[in-house]
Amino acid sequence: MSASTRLILQEPFRAVFYTPFYAALARDAFARQGVDVALITVGEPDRAVANLLSGAADLAWSGPMRVIRDHAAAQVTGGTSPLVSFGAVVMGDPFVLMGRGPKPAGFALGDLTRLRLGTVSEVPTPWWCLQDDLRRIGVDPAAVPTTQGRSMRENAEALERGEIDLAQVFEPFASELEARGVATAWHAQAARGPTSYTAFYATRERVAARREAFKGMVRAMAETLAWLHATPPAEIAATVGPRFFEALDPTLLAAGIARYRALGIWMTTPRFPQAAFDRLQAAMLGAGAIARAPGFAACVDTAIEAEALSAA
Repeated sequence: MSASTRLILQEPFRAVFYTPFYAALARDAFARQGVDVALITVGEPDRAVANLLSGAADLAWSGPMRVIRDHAAAQVTGGTSPLVSFGAVVMGDPFVLMGRGPKPAGFALGDLTRLRLGTVSEVPTPWWCLQDDLRRIGVDPAAVPTTQGRSMRENAEALERGEIDLAQVFEPFASELEARGVATAWHAQAARGPTSYTAFYATRERVAARREAFKGMVRAMAETLAWLHATPPAEIAATVGPRFFEALDPTLLAAGIARYRALGIWMTTPRFPQAAFDRLQAAMLGAGAIARAPGFAACVDTAIEAEALSAA
């Protein structure tokens, strides 16, 4: 691999649960693997797929749900998808149900049928997963009084006004609500167990063409994940904050990082666990987001992970 291999990497949006990627960039982990990474923010996640297909970008990080959805759609028409995931990073659900006041004693998900919940509108995966969790305990998600179509910020404001009882949010909204005394965490969706939320993905053609560079990306994430689990949250926040979260209070950033690490949403190795993939695929099937299950082998390239990490 050339010492100056350049890759264009896409992020869908800026989020605290993507901290491992920002840490890899801030600490020059990709550069140490001989990869010169140019990060672009696409804003609209589906635009990343178009960029990959056109060759405007080399790879992206995002939810494997996009790869699953593309494969499922292709199978319906008898075709194949060119997309493949690899390099698992976020394999736990980063969303939290924040409730007004202290968490009631004995609170359980089944109690949602008696409460007003503001669900996430920016991305579909957290609501798919929560619906799956409800079905698994015998609760029809349709029985939950939900307010849909509002942003996390809007739901946080509605929670403060008392218009809803719980808001489904990720960091830093959760820590911000706690710091202001508006709400407390009633349920962390990470409790559902391994769920594939974020990995790299690219076209198989690009993986073949840039395989050595992509293996470097995997090794860089392995190094970064080891650092992340051994470093105090405040130091992690100081590392990524100035470059990637300039407008966010460092204390809130550190609190969000501490929560996520305690919840175990970040991998200790970038090897993609099939159990996390299967759990997300099941949630998508249950929500009607896909008509069939394309399966782990079709959607995930474990070979590139094995090659990268065996040489690390």
